[in-house]
Amino acid sequence: MFDHVVFGVRDYAASKAFYLGAFAPIGMKIAAENALGLEMSADGQASLCIFQTDEKPARLHLALRAANRQQVDAFHRAALQAGGRDNGAPGLRPKYHANYYAAFVIDPDGHNVELVCHDPQG
Repeated sequence: MFDHVVFGVRDYAASKAFYLGAFAPIGMKIAAENALGLEMSADGQASLCIFQTDEKPARLHLALRAANRQQVDAFHRAALQAGGRDNGAPGLRPKYHANYYAAFVIDPDGHNVELVCHDPQG
């Protein structure tokens, strides 16, 4: 598990709305927000942080783990409602392994954002 991930975004307001909406199904909430940016966390230990930048960020693949497949489904719906673009509907990805159930969306900066569950259905 990561401790924190920090990356720049070109449209802070759009990215804030996207990440808070997309990761609401796994309990992600604002942990802190100040002049440095936004820190979000679901467990109070690991955090995802964004900050405004004029630099063109390099493409990022960000994958977080879901507790179950229903969270993956809810993430995909919430991410699309929050302004994300579909990059892979919820479903099994057996090329990774038999129980790799994931969904992918593109965020406002073009980053590939994934939520994945590695557990069997049930």
